[in-house]
Amino acid sequence: MIASYRRRMKHNMGNIYLVTELVYRYMDFWTRLDNLIASKEIIIDRPKGTAHPKYPEILYPLDYGYLKDTAAGDGNEVNVWRDSRKDINLNALICTVDTMKNGTEIKLLVGCTEEEINIVNTLHNNEYMSGIVIKRR
Repeated sequence: MIASYRRRMKHNMGNIYLVTELVYRYMDFWTRLDNLIASKEIIIDRPKGTAHPKYPEILYPLDYGYLKDTAAGDGNEVNVWRDSRKDINLNALICTVDTMKNGTEIKLLVGCTEEEINIVNTLHNNEYMSGIVIKRR
């Protein structure tokens, strides 16, 4: 991949092309997620304060659900954490590794404040799971 970029740089004004292409790809990623959220219904099946179906000691600190008619890597729909204001602006996402399920997931954080992003991050970093938040700039 780097060799491909180097070849392009020689023919396309040096580093300007490389930076422009990387910015374009970054912007395109968030735009595609925005379009996905805008085109699908957010279903909240676990409202704030409800217990996890398998682990009742865990309460959902925010509304949690999924995007209807989507597909994620685990075979289920794309997961969504959403604030109570019902804002549909994508602020961040969290990539998780779950050793109990032996799987990984990406969960969208929609309309979340900085404090809510931190709450979700804390929830997903425990004895059995690790998560990393990627914030939108």
